Amino acid sequence: MSTLPVFRWHLAPDGYATRRQLRARDLRPGGQDVAAQLERPRRRGRPPLVAYLYRIDLAKPVRPMTPGRWRAHAAMMRARRTCPECSRDAGYVIPPTLGSCVTCAYPEEQRAA
Repeated sequence: MSTLPVFRWHLAPDGYATRRQLRARDLRPGGQDVAAQLERPRRRGRPPLVAYLYRIDLAKPVRPMTPGRWRAHAAMMRARRTCPECSRDAGYVIPPTLGSCVTCAYPEEQRAA
């Protein structure tokens, strides 16, 4: 196994990009392995922050959303908005910390208002 080239933060050569940078260009890694990494040093003996880089010339275009994917996405979001207690669409994504809509999670405060 060969070691990856390591570059300091903000000093990567042209032709490399992180996942987010690829996505901003409507690209994806496309199955390629990590080509290099960036390291940002930190103080007090903490390990450096690492960002993985991919080659832009080997990146592939982002797959388009098909009607089936849009339906699946809509179903997933509907499930995240549906309260398991009252079975209503809350109109927002229910926080996992509450586990139910705000009305069900805090019923006494809703009556007082």
